[in-house]
Amino acid sequence: MNRILELREKRAKVWEDAKAFLDEKRGKDGLIAPEDEAVYEKMEAEVVALGKEVERLERQAALDLELSRATSNPIASNPMNPDEPERKGKGSKEYKNAFWNAMRSKGSFGAENALRIGQDSEGGYLVPDEFEAILIQALNDANIMRTLAKVITTSYGDRQIPVVSSKGTASWIEEGGAFTESDDTFSQVILGAHKLGTIIKISEELLNDSVFNLENYIATEFARRIGAAEEEAFIKGNGTNKPTGVLGSAQVGVTSVVADAITFDEVIDLWHSLREPYRKNATWLLNDSTAKAIRKLKDDNGQYIWQPSVQVGVPDKILNNPVKTSTFMPEIAAGEKALAFGDYSYYWIADRQGRSFQRLSELYAASGQVGFRAYQRVDGKLILPEAVKVLTMKSA
Repeated sequence: MNRILELREKRAKVWEDAKAFLDEKRGKDGLIAPEDEAVYEKMEAEVVALGKEVERLERQAALDLELSRATSNPIASNPMNPDEPERKGKGSKEYKNAFWNAMRSKGSFGAENALRIGQDSEGGYLVPDEFEAILIQALNDANIMRTLAKVITTSYGDRQIPVVSSKGTASWIEEGGAFTESDDTFSQVILGAHKLGTIIKISEELLNDSVFNLENYIATEFARRIGAAEEEAFIKGNGTNKPTGVLGSAQVGVTSVVADAITFDEVIDLWHSLREPYRKNATWLLNDSTAKAIRKLKDDNGQYIWQPSVQVGVPDKILNNPVKTSTFMPEIAAGEKALAFGDYSYYWIADRQGRSFQRLSELYAASGQVGFRAYQRVDGKLILPEAVKVLTMKSA
């Protein structure tokens, strides 16, 4: 934690130095010499690199904490609460032991019966409840949209979400006059389930090593691969065999004047284009390259609008709203939605209950490896488009 704080303070200092350098070297025309531009670019790159390292260390700390928790209880019963019921199904100790023995190919008497309750239709097994929680935490750490959106769990079938598409109104009535009918109009958003999977390969030697933490490795690698694919889909997915991304449903708040730059006034206009009730929980979402451009913008008082954070766990801010960056947000280019601002809790992610793993013992045997096929079913949609506004770059 001290290292994270140290890096945040260093980042803030480098950023202040970069701003001071930029102000000092600007000419009357507002431009700086090419050699000064190179120096500033180097300083800004250091700010970005330090920010990414802070985010990595924070994610690592959170995941280490989760994975360091005990995965088994040496006490057979709880002496403080002997009447506490034993966990059943995928939450039972019997199922957990049978599952990991099956993944390591260590058969045991009765394991097949224990695993039967978690067998899926494709020959794999649903992960134990305890490990499911670790996977979800790891996915949250590896996926920006899961930290911002509303996540629900569905057991089967499509989830139908009623949405008020237009609201009724009141009207003034003259004495003895008739009331005017005005009803709310409802629509539905349907969340289905799209399949997302990967195959993780591990050498037989490593798998047979008693020191090798299979649970830790699978959780980390699954989160890295699945998390990246999810985040891309949750941001710009087209809804075909994958979720519908937030950019596909968000409303256009501002269109830039030029195709290759964003101005301070346009950032202000985007902020105001979002209705006030959504602003209090709103977050800026943008690409690193867009962040680089916005860092150079000043308000009417000559102050930079980008506010770097020096507190652990507190993100940078623009106009007092937090900033999140994603490599899957479009860069500044003609026709692209380069900047999003809104309350992403109105983006709903539906996890079909249960993530499945299957050991592939023979497929990679020739190369001395064992495969693990892992998959999940998930969908995502912005159920209220007015909750997120985007800045679209002018078309070429």
